Amino acid sequence: MTTQRDAAFYMADIRSKRPTRRRAVAVGEFHPGAEAYQVVIERRLPKGDALVMAEIAGLQGAKMASMLMPLCHPISLELVRVRCVPVPERHAIRVYCESACEARTGVEMEALAGVNAALLTLYDLTKPVQPALTISGIRLLFKEGGKKGLWIHPDGISDDERAHYQPRDLARLHGVACAVITLSDRASHGAYEDRSGPVLVEGLRKLGGSVDHVEVLPDGIDPLAERLRSLAGQGVRLCLCTGGTGLGARDMTPEALRSVADRSVDGLAEMIRSESAKHTPLAWLSRASVVQVGQMLVVALPGSPRAAQQGMDMLAPLLAHALAMIDGGAHP
Repeated sequence: MTTQRDAAFYMADIRSKRPTRRRAVAVGEFHPGAEAYQVVIERRLPKGDALVMAEIAGLQGAKMASMLMPLCHPISLELVRVRCVPVPERHAIRVYCESACEARTGVEMEALAGVNAALLTLYDLTKPVQPALTISGIRLLFKEGGKKGLWIHPDGISDDERAHYQPRDLARLHGVACAVITLSDRASHGAYEDRSGPVLVEGLRKLGGSVDHVEVLPDGIDPLAERLRSLAGQGVRLCLCTGGTGLGARDMTPEALRSVADRSVDGLAEMIRSESAKHTPLAWLSRASVVQVGQMLVVALPGSPRAAQQGMDMLAPLLAHALAMIDGGAHP
């Protein structure tokens, strides 16, 4: 369906996105030439200390990103750090800007705005002694957070940069045996195609999980309870279920989980409801459940593709650590 537009430009609608922790680091270089480089790093410029002023300008630039770029969302930054690192072998100043917050949208534009402001300030303070100046290599170094996790620029990141900023990806499942079960009378009878289960399969495989058990079962307690016992006995460590968590007469997935649970994991279930409510108030009607069956973690999510994707996004940062805790691992 074609969307009718009545304006030439639109700010992206992020109302349905869930706030997550986000961080971005941008980088760029200032090249003043050999002679001016010495004046800069020795802090002898006529206008003052360019390195200190560049850091201040970078902080201000990051905070003003939405004012400089019309379609950039204004966000409440929780961290901005600017570094000016001399590179003697190239007579360059390498400038970094790190920005972070918890928001519905990323902070890469803020990091880039901070780098640009810092570089332009270096240019402004250095031009009285050397007009032939160059700014180059401005790029996003990496960003993390949101549903896509860590992204690193194809040009790479040096060992020193990695050690300083420690980019964090989602914890991987690394071949963990996983299962996905869809609970639906109609889907199990072939009345319609299951679209929620494949969403969970794709999400688990992106995390590195080994998904060898993918099934569609009818609603009810016994079929699911028996299958969960069998999967746990086969060494499956993680089972994601979708469907049967509502208030309908046949929605019995939580009851099936309780019938085989060795213990409940109430915190994860409440997180799913609470975070889902940021998408829709109907989330409070969900009976999403999480239990442990032997060494297997079982999560019951609502039965729509959208809810399955949202649930996968919420769980992805926690699944590997949850399994490590079950195995006796320490808290981070």
